Amino acid sequence: MLKKFIAVFAVMLLAGCSSILSLDNKDNESSNRIDKWKELKQKVPFNVSKEAKNFLLIGVDSRGETDSRSDAIVLARYEPSGDSIKLVSLMRDSYVKIPDYPKQYSKLNHAYYIGGAELLSQTVEENFDIEIDHTAVIDFKGFIDTLDTIAPDGLEVDVPQVMIDDMNLELSPGKHKLHGEELLSYVRFRHDDQSDFGRVDRQQEVIQLMKEEIKSQLTSVEGIAKSPEMIKEVMKNIETDIHLDEVFALAAAFMLNPISEVESLRIPVANSFEDKVSNHAGAVLQLDFPENISALKEFLNEENDSIEVNN
Repeated sequence: MLKKFIAVFAVMLLAGCSSILSLDNKDNESSNRIDKWKELKQKVPFNVSKEAKNFLLIGVDSRGETDSRSDAIVLARYEPSGDSIKLVSLMRDSYVKIPDYPKQYSKLNHAYYIGGAELLSQTVEENFDIEIDHTAVIDFKGFIDTLDTIAPDGLEVDVPQVMIDDMNLELSPGKHKLHGEELLSYVRFRHDDQSDFGRVDRQQEVIQLMKEEIKSQLTSVEGIAKSPEMIKEVMKNIETDIHLDEVFALAAAFMLNPISEVESLRIPVANSFEDKVSNHAGAVLQLDFPENISALKEFLNEENDSIEVNN
């Protein structure tokens, strides 16, 4: 039970969520939460995470099949000393060099298809000069189950007519609450003039909405009491290499340094790529890598870090 309770903070990190200390510390509810945290800390000693961590979050286009491609690729940066989590959406059609791949170059999402999370992580590291500390993978079924667990009443999004027609929804254009299966279609929709770029924007939008949903559920002692079952359901849908001791360390950092903001970036950045066609990969995005690496490092404050990347 204790492990499941602490695991909520790992899920909060993976979903780009806020610390549960979102209310004023003088508030009775907040004081009760702090007391509960102190009680847990006395039972299980652990260190506080002090190092910045990069997590590669991978959404795959399957419902349990063995072979699949990464449909969404998000780099999440957490700095214990800061008050925000940074999310970088990496466009899946980016034309990159894949380590030990016979054809050398292909779309970024093809790396997951041929080598799973490990090869995709290595590909991101070597192409974008960034170190990945941990990975987390979720498929379509897991995404649907997770959304329905975290937001059983749905999430409110703006649904345009072109999407309604494409998804065969019996709705009028405007704000509507969508649930798991519909939200999956919402974040995957690409049949408008924004194509993959609009899809990435919707993925980041839903992450933000999930953050707010979890935050609202965890701002009371009652909400915390209900969290173990919710986290049990969420965790079974995520495949990750985060170890328990790291979860405890991250949890402590969350409690000491509440997260108030989620910042986002899309790679490639504007005017830093060309639409090309590859003989073996089809339509791809040819990136200006120096420009995009520079933008990425600036966004992640990498200039001040002593991170060594294996090239």
